[in-house]
Amino acid sequence: MKTRAVVLRGISTARPYSETRPVEVEELELGAPREGEVLVRIAAASLCHSDLSVVNGDRVRPLPMALGHEAVGIVEETGPGVARVRPGDHVALVFVPSCGFCADCAAGRPALCAQAAAANGSGALLHGPSLLTDASGDPVHHQLGVSAFSEHAVLAQESVVPIPRDIPFTVASMFGCAVLTGAGAVINTASLRPGQSAVVYGLGGVGLAAVLGAHAAGAYPVIAVDPVPEKRELALQLGATHTYAPGEAVEAIHDLTSGGAELAVEAVGSPKVMAECLTAVARGGRAVSVGLPAPDRVLEVPALTFAGEGKSLLGSYMGDAVPRRDIPRFLELWRAGRMPVERMHTGTLPLTGINTAMEELASGRAIRQVIDTSGMLDG
Repeated sequence: MKTRAVVLRGISTARPYSETRPVEVEELELGAPREGEVLVRIAAASLCHSDLSVVNGDRVRPLPMALGHEAVGIVEETGPGVARVRPGDHVALVFVPSCGFCADCAAGRPALCAQAAAANGSGALLHGPSLLTDASGDPVHHQLGVSAFSEHAVLAQESVVPIPRDIPFTVASMFGCAVLTGAGAVINTASLRPGQSAVVYGLGGVGLAAVLGAHAAGAYPVIAVDPVPEKRELALQLGATHTYAPGEAVEAIHDLTSGGAELAVEAVGSPKVMAECLTAVARGGRAVSVGLPAPDRVLEVPALTFAGEGKSLLGSYMGDAVPRRDIPRFLELWRAGRMPVERMHTGTLPLTGINTAMEELASGRAIRQVIDTSGMLDG
């Protein structure tokens, strides 16, 4: 079948993206689902900073590539052997299609699945090579097994999680990456307990989801740090109790918490901010890094930070989530009013507006923009 999709053909750092247009909407040929795969009509896809990282080369991926990895849609067709979903099911899409059998999957850490990492790194799907080809018949790679900036996508059944049909598409579209990663880092990776103090550096979609997770976990105080005043104000609406600009943060955090927070979450992708997180936590405190810096960036911290002060630095990929467990429970927190992710929604654009959306995100003006891929969004 034919599908329109957003395709990146070459790395671009030139801005503004709205004028340089590093990606274009192309008509691609999409193969039918194979064994273990499903065809999904994409309803809404959120734009994430990880998408920009592919465009500017911070995340090295094979090109050309059909972009988009955070989305929701409706199953239209299933291949042989699919038992997890049926046509008509609403599904959230997940960017790590865990195999279920490797050591990490067996240990309850499917986000670290080696088989999924290999497939994602090569631009393939978990069950086989790319199913996308362009007008010349040349293959186009999948982004993270999803390629959601498209009218339709074929995915491994391991990349979809059924969700209730009454969840608005704009809301559900943010749960497969931002919420899993941010809230998961707080709840799964850090195991934050009620009454513990937490600080979040960087208030993009993932950082604000970490604020939501800390609030839902009963943390106090919940501190949010970002240079943009409007983002700090939004963090207060999402459950932060205090906010600071970066220059004043460390001293203020130490004063407020009598020596440092128990948890700091780094959601910027900056080694400098990772180091500051270790400074912001108390003796015995934990810093969790969820940002994705460029591969050549190096972290330098005093070696005595760890054994001498008992601090720890933890990495968290996809929030150490188990998507089939965590997406439903996070959606129930949304339903109960404890994770109002709709407040992060800063705009809706058609597929053809993707370059404008990328520029809004890169500029810091937007949090989570939703791409209406198929004209299906709720009013």
